[in-house]
Amino acid sequence: MKIGKFSYEEYLHRLQSFHGSLAPGLVIEGFMVELALKSFPQGELFNAICETSRCLPDALQLLTSSTIGNGRLVVLNFGRFAIALYGKDSGNGVRVYLDSSKLEKYPEIRSWFLKLKPKKEQDSSLLLSQMKDTGEQIVSIQRIRVQPSLLKRGKMGPVANCPLCGESYPVRSDNAACRACQGESPYLEVGGHAV
Repeated sequence: MKIGKFSYEEYLHRLQSFHGSLAPGLVIEGFMVELALKSFPQGELFNAICETSRCLPDALQLLTSSTIGNGRLVVLNFGRFAIALYGKDSGNGVRVYLDSSKLEKYPEIRSWFLKLKPKKEQDSSLLLSQMKDTGEQIVSIQRIRVQPSLLKRGKMGPVANCPLCGESYPVRSDNAACRACQGESPYLEVGGHAV
């Protein structure tokens, strides 16, 4: 059994190293990515969407060339256990999701996915075993076309030093200062000073 270019065991090892732990969802994600790749035209350059910020982006980044860093992976925090691969220029692609209607025969996966028991009560070895055995059987695939706005990848443009904090930032036509100095900073304090 292979997931991407890795054996199943090697995938689990690399996943654990990359993610920091062996999260069960990432096992299923490997099968989801594999199905999406098999359903996508060979050799076409693609971008990816992940519909949750939890765990799933890591498997996409491990198994494809779409990463957050290169701008070819968009994370939309819908909280849905789904991914999509789509043509960089065409917007046509596939969406793969964990299909809860297929979980009746797999009680440990169903219990984990629907959060029916606390994590400490889950049988993790049974859960991983069921996931390995089911593979693509518990996911579904759809043909998609993404919004045109996702096909446009903006360039950074000119860079200047912010007149308020002195740090460099991408200048847009309406930006007199960096976004942090305009009140969008995630920090309450930086270096002991209020932001």
